[in-house]
Amino acid sequence: MSRSSLIDAHVHLDLYEPFEREKILQELGLYSVEALISVSFHLASSKQNLDIARRDARVKTAAGHHPEQELPSETELNELLVFIQRHHRELVAIGEVGLPYYKMKEDPSLSLTPYIEMLERFIIQSKQLDKPIILHGIYEHAPIICDLLEKHSVNKAHFHWFKGDKKTIERMIEKGYSVSITPDVLYEEEIQELVKTYPIEGLMVETDGPWRFEGVFQNRMTHPGLMHRSVEMIAELKGLRESAVYKQLFRNTKEFYGI
Repeated sequence: MSRSSLIDAHVHLDLYEPFEREKILQELGLYSVEALISVSFHLASSKQNLDIARRDARVKTAAGHHPEQELPSETELNELLVFIQRHHRELVAIGEVGLPYYKMKEDPSLSLTPYIEMLERFIIQSKQLDKPIILHGIYEHAPIICDLLEKHSVNKAHFHWFKGDKKTIERMIEKGYSVSITPDVLYEEEIQELVKTYPIEGLMVETDGPWRFEGVFQNRMTHPGLMHRSVEMIAELKGLRESAVYKQLFRNTKEFYGI
């Protein structure tokens, strides 16, 4: 079958080497990738992603502060919130934001409270601006994030590369939150189970590039073209025709982000 269109629902385009980024942008058409949702790490990253998007309309920017790093100062956080407010018409979402699961694994003494407070400010802003929010929230942190989303009646929530318990997954399905699937669906049983459980209407595909993958992708640069393998696996796991899965995933992402 001919390849159908895809959207990379979560990629850090600004973190690639310039020559890699150029290669990706030159090859989007070759791999039938219509758009990229490029998420940000902090204010400088948000500015760079917006600059990339202004030069290539296929790049859609989300601005935020990634939780797996040091907290910003109050001044830095305010500058980022002002940036989002000022440029919200050019942004498709707020993200990547969430809670520092891996950072806390390395340092269990780390206090979660200030991260929750920061996340709540982003959630409030997403509600005020009517923007989707892109979330880094896995395992025991996911219910905390769900509580905050419900507290502020935010429904357009996208949990990227999600991992969590059955009860939380059921809760997310009930609320209509979206999850995106990475290329590790080819070899990670946990992600395969998520695909089987989650309604196709709530799925997207992503690369989280430049993060690299294992298995058949070992030692390969993470390229949006890898998502075709993800779609093949999703179709197999759900017992659906590939053409139907392509169509549904594309529609899900386009409608969620309003692009």
